[in-house]
Amino acid sequence: MSEITLGRYLFERLHQLEVDTIFGLPGDFNLSLLDKVYEVPKMRWAGNANELNAAYAADGYSRIKGLACLVTTFGVGELSALNGVGGAYAEHVGLLHVVGVPSIASQAKQLLLHHTLGNGDFTVFHRMSNNISQTTAFISDITTAPQEIDRCIREAYIYQRPVYIGLPANLVDLKVPANLLSQSIDLSLKPNEPEAQEEVIELIQKLISSSSNPIILVDACASRHNCKFEVEQLVNKTQFPIFTTPMGKSTFNESHPRFGGVYVGSLSQPEVKQFVENSDLVISIGALLSDFNTGSFSYSYKTKNIVEFHSDYTKIKQATFPGIQMKEVLQELLKVVKVPNKYIPTPIPIIKQLDINKFEPNSPLTQEYLWTKVSSWFEEGDIIVTETGTSAFGIIQSKFPNNTIGISQVLWGSIGFTVGATVGAAMAAQEMNPNKRVILFVGDGSLQLTVQEISTLCKWECNNTWLYVLNNDGYTIERLIHGMNATYNDIQPWKNLGILPLFNAKEYEAIRTSTVGELNRLFDDVSFKIPNKIRMIEVMLPTMDAPPNLIAQAKFSSEANEN
Repeated sequence: MSEITLGRYLFERLHQLEVDTIFGLPGDFNLSLLDKVYEVPKMRWAGNANELNAAYAADGYSRIKGLACLVTTFGVGELSALNGVGGAYAEHVGLLHVVGVPSIASQAKQLLLHHTLGNGDFTVFHRMSNNISQTTAFISDITTAPQEIDRCIREAYIYQRPVYIGLPANLVDLKVPANLLSQSIDLSLKPNEPEAQEEVIELIQKLISSSSNPIILVDACASRHNCKFEVEQLVNKTQFPIFTTPMGKSTFNESHPRFGGVYVGSLSQPEVKQFVENSDLVISIGALLSDFNTGSFSYSYKTKNIVEFHSDYTKIKQATFPGIQMKEVLQELLKVVKVPNKYIPTPIPIIKQLDINKFEPNSPLTQEYLWTKVSSWFEEGDIIVTETGTSAFGIIQSKFPNNTIGISQVLWGSIGFTVGATVGAAMAAQEMNPNKRVILFVGDGSLQLTVQEISTLCKWECNNTWLYVLNNDGYTIERLIHGMNATYNDIQPWKNLGILPLFNAKEYEAIRTSTVGELNRLFDDVSFKIPNKIRMIEVMLPTMDAPPNLIAQAKFSSEANEN
């Protein structure tokens, strides 16, 4: 073919980057565009339950593959997706939000079309997306359209943020040169400024050479911006102890001999808190210092020797170096870093674990037991998705095997996010390795916000998923913050074990556990580990039972809301 349609060009470009599932919903302004999905071999249209869920699914897919695509229709569709897009922006997740918009002629005539505000303004929704997009394009010229698409894809991938493309319905069938696809999109980072980078490395070396008790603290952006390998190499070369934040959990191998645990400020395990805060040099990589990620900003370093590596700048003590991107500077640092002779690798803190053997089989399940016991059931390569609330806080005490991918939304914290994100992660896992397990932990309250997306799991037979529904009779995290006995924190109880048959799942299993013995038998069952069906496990827990760190965080949040 010498020419292809603009719509197919878009999807061929995504296919070149191994983005082979497109999320979203049909609408009359994007229908011609959706026809082109089926023209690209191996590409599929997910067909989500609603636009918000589709945005969540695209977020989950991107966290596995590095990029995702969401397609909505003008006005009603795109606005329904914006909460999910906002979360992707906040948490550094790259996705392409493609909006099918009315034809250029309709826009020029300012027609009173459906899905508009009735005022002839066709750019208002585009403007709404500006503040939660790395860049935007409202395409109007077929000759420059391919370059605009390439630019937007590149920025979404490089900066790991959403981008917005408004694509008029009359342009998607127009032809563009097919040979444009022969040249790959340049996804390389622009080089750091050499002199500034050299100064950064020199200053870091000086801090390292004068330190005797340094630590590395790794956070989510190290993973989002593809620096996990560099972090591992830095630990191996220096033997400095390494800790993660809650958002950074799974960014580093927790079985590594130099892994010390999760640091959450004052909410940390006492041994971890003391170790981190008594260090004389903190090397922070990819930090996102939100309240839930820092124990309500309770970091309490005794040293001012802090090096911060970020995706678009580096900071050393009080000096900021704009444009010195962490991936390149870490690679250059690894070539020259020298550990001082006086440095003796100190033993990492030993964290006291819950003795699960003291629990009788008929003991009621508790959060503490669940999050300790489940560590032994996890397997290398798992994708573990934890909902805002008890799950996101409880998972901190679990140990992840190597090559685990953790998904949570600690900063944006939109409840219900994880159900959609699990769909995206499961579909990404299907494409990579059908045996890759995707495990969701979601509260019974959060589930009710986005439950219909489980239908998409059933439609695509995502038999690699385990859905743990933590039934504690309502919004426990909200009860802990405010309104312990308030009815607004109650929910209508559902028969959760009926959800999979309701959505017409073909191969499924629905199980309820309420005691230690029932959970143990489940985890001991070899067949339960096999990814051959969709499984829902309802875990019955006391209403006010919660991980200790969540109880403390809720108190912080309550006090902050009152001041």
